[in-house]
Amino acid sequence: MTTKTDILRQFHSQISVTGHIIGVAAGSGMTTKYSVKGGADFILALSAGRFRQAGRPSLASYLSYANSNELVSDFATRELLSLIDEAPILFGLHATDPTIDLESYIAEIRMQGLAGIANFPTVGLIDGDFRRALEEDGIRYDREVEAIRIAHEQGLLTLAFVFDEMQTKDMIEAGADIICAHLGWNAGGALGAKKLRTIEESIAIAHRIFRVCRDLAPGRIRMIYGGPVKTPADAQYFYEQTDCQGFIGGSSFERIPSEKAILNTLQAFKNSDEVFGKNSDAADKAMMHDYITFIQNHIAQNYQQTITLNEMALLLHLSPPYLSSLFKRRLGCSFTEYLIRFRMNKAAELLRTTKMTVSEIAEDVGYPDSAQFSKIFKKYKGHAPRVYRSLAVSEPEAPAEATEAAQATDKAAATDEVRGKEAP
Repeated sequence: MTTKTDILRQFHSQISVTGHIIGVAAGSGMTTKYSVKGGADFILALSAGRFRQAGRPSLASYLSYANSNELVSDFATRELLSLIDEAPILFGLHATDPTIDLESYIAEIRMQGLAGIANFPTVGLIDGDFRRALEEDGIRYDREVEAIRIAHEQGLLTLAFVFDEMQTKDMIEAGADIICAHLGWNAGGALGAKKLRTIEESIAIAHRIFRVCRDLAPGRIRMIYGGPVKTPADAQYFYEQTDCQGFIGGSSFERIPSEKAILNTLQAFKNSDEVFGKNSDAADKAMMHDYITFIQNHIAQNYQQTITLNEMALLLHLSPPYLSSLFKRRLGCSFTEYLIRFRMNKAAELLRTTKMTVSEIAEDVGYPDSAQFSKIFKKYKGHAPRVYRSLAVSEPEAPAEATEAAQATDKAAATDEVRGKEAP
């Protein structure tokens, strides 16, 4: 059996090569089999995944429709362990279940051959009067921390879903190997959450959690899960904006792709005359196009060039105001803010990793005027480019994130620099 040390060594090697690892929260052998073939670094066996496979929302895992631990134990051991041995499988442990003894139950999980545990379902996703009532009866997040501590002492891999700085500190002290900022239920598809944080709000949460990780345990792996992150472009934006080292997806890998594939395939068979008719391209675009993901990918591939909202709107056959509102609603920031942040992150990477001059970097990220570039860079990163580079050489961790003051000026900077424009 592969040891926790071996697994973590593999994870860190993967991070050193690609910058991140990927986990899949699965509810079936089919999802697990093809996730591992696709490159998943580990699998989370969660009761939420089992409910998704039944066509129910992930939230069902929080209600008394089934015993979460028994559900996970059944499909994780009979269906997943017997199917794959290339990737570690973690047990989604409902630690606050009052009917189990954590010490002995976690020992059973280890004896079954599972690589580790994660605290799910977690009371961290519950708030308000119901959360207070649960805590009064002893159903508290503290018990999840205790489960991580016990699993750590028993030599299991431990992944902790956290929601704030205090929980992060507690989980680090308990020995969690992976700290995962849980950003809430996934959006998207027929069963996704209808209200959720924007990407910018989620980035702010991740910044606070990862700052605690860097301060207390810089060697622990930092990941994100759920919320508004549902496409590769979303995840890439997170990697560039934070110290995130990986993404865990549930609905993003299992439910949403299945919904789309089944729906589109059945519609194609049902309406074959439309599929093969002269209007098939337009019908396909209307059905399949994710406008914001298209723009994110376009920016990632063409950020050196002039990019404007008007051009994007024309390309997608949408009005600029409508596209602008879609972008703001989806990502929590304007098109211009997103473009500037993307370019400044690319510039920061070049300053840290190359010997290009400031003028060369400015032009490389789409700013022919190096003076304008330097002014915007300082507002977004807290230092002028040359100072940022010198700090990167002397203190590699120091310039990785803008100072609090610089972060506070992000939106002001965008407004100052692009007032009356669509892109810098």
